[in-house]
Amino acid sequence: MGTGALVIPSIAALPLPRSWTARQVVPLALALLLVGTAIAYPLTDGGTRDAVSWAIVLLGATLSVVHAALSRGAGTGAGVLGLVAGTAVVFESVGLATGYPYGSYTYSDTLGPTLLGVPFLVPLAWLMMAWPSWLLAEHLAPRLRPARIAWAAAIFAAWDVVLDPQMVQAGYWTWADPFPGLPGIDTVPLTNLAGWLVAGAVLMTLLDLLVARTRVPGAPRVGPAAPFLALGWMTLGGALAHAGWLDLPGSAAWGAALAVPVLAALATRHRRDRR
Repeated sequence: MGTGALVIPSIAALPLPRSWTARQVVPLALALLLVGTAIAYPLTDGGTRDAVSWAIVLLGATLSVVHAALSRGAGTGAGVLGLVAGTAVVFESVGLATGYPYGSYTYSDTLGPTLLGVPFLVPLAWLMMAWPSWLLAEHLAPRLRPARIAWAAAIFAAWDVVLDPQMVQAGYWTWADPFPGLPGIDTVPLTNLAGWLVAGAVLMTLLDLLVARTRVPGAPRVGPAAPFLALGWMTLGGALAHAGWLDLPGSAAWGAALAVPVLAALATRHRRDRR
């Protein structure tokens, strides 16, 4: 899954540590392993590509939990794991049973064991992208909860705009009626984007409340460089893979287009912080 749907923030805007400790090194090492594994995705096929997909998701989910625990406290890390995985299973199982809110779709047996029909890989994929999406939204709107939730939900949903065509191409799931879709994407219906915006709004509201309740006051802060690196590569790197290797020009173009407003907001935020 070398994709997503948003941006890599300017390195100059990231709070990098002055002295490296295990608290900073572990998340960064996980992010670098994730990037290296994601690079392999478009260069493989068959069973090897399936294994690479699992490795990417496991690394990304681990990075999210580890970073949440190291930066906000163990309670936040455990809470993020339980909340995101639980919310994913609820939304996905309802979606499979009813067609709402995403539309009607089925998962392939290739994805392995399931819970309520939902492959284990799916809630882990939510976990991989939910925490970085929320962190980026916190960076963009640190004081206003409604704006922060809106940004986080949009980033999370936009990630799937790029991810979904790739997963359909890989045969991991199939849409019963993929029309109408976004221009250039004829394998995924627009209802999926609407569903992700709804699911993202619910998840990010709960996640924002969770962090506020569980963070440890005065705990050493770990900057967001590692999750931002993972999010940036899974989006822009994924769009590059779509354009150059996976023959998915439509989702590549949408990934680039959806990056523009976030890049603009990051640039504005960076200029404001420097004043």
